[in-house]
Parts: sequence; structure tokens; C-alpha cells
Amino acid sequence: MGRSLTDFTVFVLKRLLQLIPVLLGITILTFVFTHLSAKNVCNAWFPHADPTTIANCNARVSQPIVNQYWTYLTDLLHGNWGASVQGVAVYPQIAAGVPATLELVLSALFLMIVIGIPLGVIAAQSAGRWGDHLVRIFYLSGWATPTYLGAVLAAVFVAPYFGLPSHGEYATNPPPFPQYTHMSVLDALLAGNLAWTGDAISHLILPAATLAFINMGIATRMTRSSMLEVIPLDYVKSARMKGLSEFWVMYKHALRNSLITTTTVLGLTAGGLLAGTVVIEEVFGWPGVGAFAFTAIGGGGSPPNFDGAIAVVAVFAVGVVVANLIADILYGLLDPRVDWR
Repeated sequence: MGRSLTDFTVFVLKRLLQLIPVLLGITILTFVFTHLSAKNVCNAWFPHADPTTIANCNARVSQPIVNQYWTYLTDLLHGNWGASVQGVAVYPQIAAGVPATLELVLSALFLMIVIGIPLGVIAAQSAGRWGDHLVRIFYLSGWATPTYLGAVLAAVFVAPYFGLPSHGEYATNPPPFPQYTHMSVLDALLAGNLAWTGDAISHLILPAATLAFINMGIATRMTRSSMLEVIPLDYVKSARMKGLSEFWVMYKHALRNSLITTTTVLGLTAGGLLAGTVVIEEVFGWPGVGAFAFTAIGGGGSPPNFDGAIAVVAVFAVGVVVANLIADILYGLLDPRVDWR
């Protein structure tokens, strides 16, 4: 079955088109939650507003549902996502926090891949023996640790022990260079400042490692399970018979096919990683969407921000959808059985 670059382009475009109804479904769900979840939504939106604001809101929600949804959709597209009780617009805060959260999630995902997948291979090679048991204890301890507990323990005990910073993106905020992307390591690299790049990496290590450790079991367990299915197959036995080293057999031949399942599952893990950022970012003072979400739901004694909480739900939902799209595309690249046409 031949697969060309043109076929792959069509394959990707089809997946992108399939996102449209999914994204519309997300807007419908958030519209229902925001407009139909309370008997008097205006009081829910503006709990401390003046009578004029409430009257204007009541006039808007008295319109037909279809008109309300259209207004809601156009407001979303134009960046009008509401405001906090203090009148601070939600969209600029979300837009500023997304890059930092993306940096944190990608760093955690990178650690899950470079540590979790090799651990899965080791567990499969030593199935039923000490190596397998030790790996299982490691990833189960992460799974069993609540996010808030893991973050607090890392900040209180691990950070001082290894001399790692446990708050913020840099030693001083703002740093002495422009922040074009709002990704700490990338901005430091673009500024050509190696000292601040090292500082940004040191601040990123602990929150990313904590988030990765809590979710590490997914990558490790799926790799182990897939490897155990692949190792007995004929082509792996043939590779051994050719005299290839065990390392080359495992990582060149067996792991490639095992990654098909692992890649798909890692895409589904994005939801767990995004949810974990709410606690991780608050504990480590990381200025992302997760920290904004914590404040929006009334964390830290701040008044609840209804618009902000709903906006975070929508952003996280879109993030999960995009992550699954990427996993779907990677699945098509890794599995030669997938027909791109």
C-alpha cells in the first residue's frame, strides 16, 4: 500500500476539518453552562454588580436562545470573553498564560517520553523480575500521589535538597530582556543570554518534573504492555538471529511498533496534564492558565470569576482536542497500516 506526501496532506486536512464540529460542540456546551445553568444567570455572572449592569444583562438574556448563542460565538471570536468582578478582561490574561502553560506541559511530556518509555522497555525486558517490580513501584507511586501533595512535597523538600528554585519563572520578574513568546526558556534563548537561560531551566525543572512524575505511569505502563506483545513476534526473533545487540533489537525493531499505542495514549494524557497545571502552577508560582484558573474559581481567598472559569474550561477543552489531533497524525505516521487516502 503506497503512501505519498499528497496522501498525507489530504489525511491531515481531513482531520482538521473534523475538528470544526468538535469545536462547535465545545462552544455549545460552554454556552449551555453559562446561559442555562442557573435560574438567574445575570446574578451568577455579576454577583456584585450595580443595578444598571444587571438590567443590561437581563435585556441580553431575554433574547431568543439562537440569538444569544450567536452573540456568544461572535464574542468568543472577537476576544470578548468577559471580565472579573474587578472589571479586568479575561481574554488578555488567558492569552498571556497559555504560552507558559504550554511550556510546562510540553516539558512534562518530554520527561514522560525520555524517562517513561525507556522504563517501560526495561520493565518489559525484565517482566516478572526485580527490574519490572522496581519500575512498577516507581510509576505506581506517582499515580497514587495526589497532585497537590506531590507539588507541596517537591516545593518544600525536594527544592531545598537539590538547590532548585520553587517559585516563578526567573530569579527576578520581569527579567532584564523582552518576553516575546512568554515561554521563559525560549525568551531567554532569543535574548542570547545563557545565564538567564540556565536560570529559566532551573525554575522549570521542578514543576515539570512533578507534573511528569504524577502522570509517568501512563507512558511506562503502555510501553511495557505493547512491548510484551511485540517481543515474541517473528521479526523481533529474526533480528536477534541476525546477531544484533539486545539494545538494537529492543529500541530499533520492537519499540517502533510499541510506540503506536503509546503515542495515542499520550495524546489522551493531555487532559490530565492540563488539569494538573491548576495545582502545579499555583504551588510553584508559575504564571500560566492553571494559576489563573485557581484564582478564577475563588482560590486563595479571591472572589470567583465566573467568566474566567468558563474560559479556562473552553481553553483546556480545545487543548485536549488539539493534542488528540496531533496524536492521530503521529499514529498515521508510525503505523504503516493506516491508509492516508
